Amino acid sequence: MKILLTGANGYIGQRLLPLLIEAGHEVVCLVRDPRRFELPESQRPHVTVAQGDLLKPESLQELPTDIEAAYYLVHSMSGDGKDFFQLEQESARHFTAYLNRTTARQVIYLSGIANDQALSVHLRSRKGVEEVLGKAQASLTVLRASIIIGSGSASFEIIRDLVEKLPVMITPRWLNSRCQPIGIRDVMFYLTSVLGNEACYGHSFDIGGPDVLTYRDMLLQLAQVRGYRRYIITVPVLTPRLSSWWLFLVTSTSFSLAQSLVESLRNDTVADPQRSIAAVLPHECMGYTEAVQLAFQRIDQNEVVSSWSDALSSGKMPRNYMDHIQIPQHGLLTDRQTLRFRRDPQQVLQNVWSIGGDRGWYKVEWLWRIRGIMDKMVGGPGLRRGRRSPTKLRAGDPLDFWRVLVADKTARRLLLYAEMKLPGEAWLQFRILDNEDGSHTLEQLAAFRPKGLAGRLYWYSLVPFHFIIFKGMIENIVQYEAPEQVPVVA
Repeated sequence: MKILLTGANGYIGQRLLPLLIEAGHEVVCLVRDPRRFELPESQRPHVTVAQGDLLKPESLQELPTDIEAAYYLVHSMSGDGKDFFQLEQESARHFTAYLNRTTARQVIYLSGIANDQALSVHLRSRKGVEEVLGKAQASLTVLRASIIIGSGSASFEIIRDLVEKLPVMITPRWLNSRCQPIGIRDVMFYLTSVLGNEACYGHSFDIGGPDVLTYRDMLLQLAQVRGYRRYIITVPVLTPRLSSWWLFLVTSTSFSLAQSLVESLRNDTVADPQRSIAAVLPHECMGYTEAVQLAFQRIDQNEVVSSWSDALSSGKMPRNYMDHIQIPQHGLLTDRQTLRFRRDPQQVLQNVWSIGGDRGWYKVEWLWRIRGIMDKMVGGPGLRRGRRSPTKLRAGDPLDFWRVLVADKTARRLLLYAEMKLPGEAWLQFRILDNEDGSHTLEQLAAFRPKGLAGRLYWYSLVPFHFIIFKGMIENIVQYEAPEQVPVVA
C-alpha cells in the first residue's frame, strides 16, 4: 500500500516506519523540516519525504493524493503559546480537508484512553481530534492507549528517573490513580495489524496490557526490577502546580510536559471491556514488569530507536532551528581552541561523538553539572535529558542542554546549538582537519551571539571559566581512552 505517515519524527513514528517498510509498503513521511529527518540508506528507496505543516493548510496542497491509508500520529504534550485544544483541532481539520482530496480508505489515530467523566484538557483534546478525523471520507480507526512503556518513552523515563534518584519519595495523591500500561512492542503490533483490516474500519478500541496498576504500583515494581528498596509517602498538600514543579526538578522532563502529565494523571486510564480489540485482533500483550525489563535490555544494548526528548517540545528550540546549521560570521563572541595530534583520527572522532550524557564533558564535570542545575531552576532542560545513544548522534538529537544540528562523520564535523536558558544564542562545534605532515588538528569552537548588554555581561563573566573548561576539554577529548567493553554472552 501507499501510506502517509504523519509524526514520522516522533517517538511512535520513528518505530513504526521501519515496520511499514519491512511489510512492503511505500511510505510518504510528512515532516515540517526535512533537514532534521535522517533516513538510513536501506530505507530511502521505500520512503518519500514530503514537507508540510498541519497548521498551515497551504503547505499541504502539493502532498500526494493517491495514498491508500494514513497514520495520524500528531499530538503534543505542550502548547505553543496559544490555546492548546484549539491548535490540535485546527491541525486535525486541515488534515481531514487534505484527506478528503485523496483516495485514502483508512486513517489510523493513536489516542489516549478517555473513559472518565471529568477529563484533563489533553485527554479532551485527544477525544476532540477523534471527532474531527471521524468526519473524513476515509474510515477512521482509533487505538486508545494508556501509559506506553518502552525505552525512551516519556512515561518510562519519568518513572525510571524517580526510582533511580529518590530512595524516599514525597508524592501527590494522583499516585493512586489507576492505569493500564502497555508495552511499546504491543502498540506497534496493533498499529500495523489494523492497517487495511476492514473489521477495524469505523471503530475505536482501547488497548492495554494485562495489568491494571496505580502509579505507585508502577514505581515500586520498577524499583523491584532494578533491585532498589524505595519508600513512598503520599501527601494531600501538593497542588497540581507544585507537583509539576516537583516532577520537573527531579526528572529529565520539561516543565510543560510535567504540567500536562500531572493534569492528565488525575484521570484513571483503564481500558473499557466494551471497547476491547481482542475479538478483532487476538493478541497476548506483555505485562508491565516484562515491558520494563525489555526497555532496560534495549538501553543496555544501546538500541534505543527513539526518545520522547527527540521532540522539540522537550527543550526551547525554535521550530526553524535548522536555519542555524551555519554559525553566523558577524556579531559573535568566540572561544576557539585547536590541538594537533597524531593518534588515529577515528578514535578522536568517536570521543567527540560520545560527548555528554554518561561520558560527560571531559573537563571539570562538576561545573557542567552546576550549570545544568542552574538551567533547570530557570526552566531550561538541564543536563538530565542526556542523549538517545551513548555513541551515536544524528541531526535533531537532544544532547543534555544542546541540540545536534550537524552530525557528519564523513566531514568529521559535529555542531551543537544551545537549548539552555541564555541571554543570546550559542553554538559549539568540533571539526577534525588533516595537516600536510600527516598529523591532524581538532578544532573546537564555542560561539555566542549576545542579546544586548545582559548577553555581553554573561559571556565576559564566564571567560575565566572558559579558559579552564575549553582548554582542558579539547586536550582530554584527544587523549581519552575508552575502557574496553567486556563481551556479553546471551
